[in-house]
Amino acid sequence: MHEVSYRVYYEDTDSGGVVYYANYLKFAERARTELLRSLNINQSELSKNDGIFFVVRKVQMDLLKAARLDDILDIKTTIVQISGASITMQQNIFINGNNINNIDVKIACVNDKILPTKLPDELKRKFMEVKTN
Repeated sequence: MHEVSYRVYYEDTDSGGVVYYANYLKFAERARTELLRSLNINQSELSKNDGIFFVVRKVQMDLLKAARLDDILDIKTTIVQISGASITMQQNIFINGNNINNIDVKIACVNDKILPTKLPDELKRKFMEVKTN
């Protein structure tokens, strides 16, 4: 599991100071990027050197309670499944220990033609380390 925290800024909210629903997906994306960085996976180098990209194939979000301006969001990312060309993750967003949002996301590994491609063994190994911890 990987955990990261973000503060809700004015730009993340609507006129009432409530986080706009689509911004939870942005917070989740940032958390996944930080997970990759914690594993020393550089997406720019991966695409440039290996022609490999990660794209969202499927996402499901269950918004339980809205976040507001200045809240601190704790995002916990868990790797649920690793297959040949995809990774399934669960991302839970908390405020002060209270779960406010659950996001299930399937990430596909694709080549420069946006066709599914096998996840390299080295990356698979790194993701497995996170999955088992």
